[in-house]
Amino acid sequence: MNEFESSPKTWPPLGLPTGSVRALLTLIVVAVVVTRVALGRSPDPLWIETLLIALAHYFTSRRFVSLSPAVLQRLEQEGVIEKERHPLYLPKNSIRTIIIGNFVGLGIYLYREPKLVTPEAIALLSMVFAYLLGAIVRGISSWFSKRRAQPITGVWGDIKALIMLGAIIVAAVPAVFDFGLNLPPLVDRIALGLTLFYFGSR
Repeated sequence: MNEFESSPKTWPPLGLPTGSVRALLTLIVVAVVVTRVALGRSPDPLWIETLLIALAHYFTSRRFVSLSPAVLQRLEQEGVIEKERHPLYLPKNSIRTIIIGNFVGLGIYLYREPKLVTPEAIALLSMVFAYLLGAIVRGISSWFSKRRAQPITGVWGDIKALIMLGAIIVAAVPAVFDFGLNLPPLVDRIALGLTLFYFGSR
């Protein structure tokens, strides 16, 4: 019996578990960016953009509805939803762990060299870690909210949204309209870092 017969899609790409090709693509992009930064070569902006898109895929939930294990198993057996196999036959969250490990390792390597204070390294690591921090905060918040008797109110979400919108507007207005106001580059980095943190935390 074909292991994919009961799923809506009968044959994932290359016959690998769903998400395996995306996992390989993501790991290759991570390897290119990390290697170039470690060697002191500035990655092309397109590689950085592709990296952030790949991170957005791997640090967001695959399923948007939370189902109990029993309901999930029944729906998979009936073929209503696909059976979820982990990419590349690796244990759950392996790809995410490899990605985070790569950037933590890069930070440690650059610190020991020392190359951590180069503009390329600071720009890349600050953006990546801002997004990853948001994803970690989202995971902790989700875990915490599931164990609360009362749901968390939306006040904190509103406050966070206002802070992020304020930060990006402060950086965006001078960038779009020429007021002769030259803000320090640090302002842009903080604003964009907060924006990536927000996307990671949603």
